[in-house]
Amino acid sequence: MKRPTIKDIAAAAGVSKGAVSLALNGRPGVSEATRARVLEVASSLGYRPSATARALSSASADAVGLVLVRPPRALGDEAFFFQLIAGMQSEMSSALLLQVVASRDEEISLYQRWWAEHRVDGVFLVDLLVDDPRVALMSSLGMPAVVVGGAGHHGALASVWADDYAAMTSVVEYLVSLGHRRIARVAGLPSLLHTVRRDQAFLSSVVDGVIVGGDYTAEAGAAATRALLGSGEPPSAIVYDNDVMAVAGVEVAAEMGVGVPSQLSIVAWDDSVLCQHGRLTALSRDTFAFGARAARALLAVMGGALPSDVEDVLPELVVRGSTSAPGRVLQRGAPPRNPVD
Repeated sequence: MKRPTIKDIAAAAGVSKGAVSLALNGRPGVSEATRARVLEVASSLGYRPSATARALSSASADAVGLVLVRPPRALGDEAFFFQLIAGMQSEMSSALLLQVVASRDEEISLYQRWWAEHRVDGVFLVDLLVDDPRVALMSSLGMPAVVVGGAGHHGALASVWADDYAAMTSVVEYLVSLGHRRIARVAGLPSLLHTVRRDQAFLSSVVDGVIVGGDYTAEAGAAATRALLGSGEPPSAIVYDNDVMAVAGVEVAAEMGVGVPSQLSIVAWDDSVLCQHGRLTALSRDTFAFGARAARALLAVMGGALPSDVEDVLPELVVRGSTSAPGRVLQRGAPPRNPVD
C-alpha cells in the first residue's frame, strides 16, 4: 500500500497541509479541535513521520523571510527596499528568503506554510497596518519577528522604526518658513500605519492643506499632480510619499508649464539616486544602516533575547533645487512657461 502523506491527511481532515504540519509537530497556530481531528485522521490512516523529516524539523532553517505585498513590476522602482535588503543581508549569515505576493491574505498563508515546513527561523514584517493581523499571527505561531517601521501597534514584537510624525512636521515647517501656505501631500496607501501618521502630522501642521491618495507608482504621482495643478486652488508646494511619485510630479509640472521651484516646490520622502540626479529636496536617512539595525534586532530575538523597541535616527531634510519661496501664483489656463529655472 502507498504510504500516507501529509497531503492525504489534509484532504481527509479538510484542512491545509500547513495546519497538518503544525498539529503533528505540536506547534501553535491551530485550534485544539483541529489538532485533535488531524491526529485522529493521521492515526486512522496509519501515518508515521519519517526519521529524516523529524531530524530536519528540529534543525535551524538557516534562513529568514521577507514578504512584500506589491505588483511584481512595481518593486523594481522602489530603491528604498533594495537598500533596506542590502543592509539586512550585511548583518546575517543566513539566507534572506524574499517573496512578492499580491495580497495580505497570501502573505499570511505564506508565513503559516513557511513556519509549518520549517523554511525560516524568523521574519521581517514591513508595511505595518493600523490594525495588523500579522502581529497576532506571529505570537500564535511563536515565530520570531521584527516589525520594520511603525511606532506602536506591534504588540509584543520587536521593532525598529523612525518617527514619521516628527519627520513630516519638519518638512511642513520648512515649507512654511519659505512662505508657502497652500501645501498638498500625495500620500501612500491609506491602510499603512506610516501613511496615517504622516497624514496626522501634515494636517496638524498645515493651515491650508490637501491630501491626495497615491500608491507609490509613477502613474499615481502623475495623476495626483495633474489633478492638483489643474484645480481652482493649486498648491504652491507638494510633498510626495516616495521618490518615484515626486519625479513623476516634476514631469507633469513641466508638461503643464509650471516652473519648479519658481511656481511649485516639490519635496520627496526617502532620498534616492533619482532625487539626487533630479536635484529634488528630499528626506534622507541611511536606509542601509536601518536595514542592518533591523537584522541585528531579529538575530537577537532568534537567539532568545527579549523583544526590543528601537527608534532610528530622524530622517534629515536635504534641500536641493526643487524648493524655494513661492513665486507667482499659478492660475488655471495660464500660458505655459519654461519650467527649468
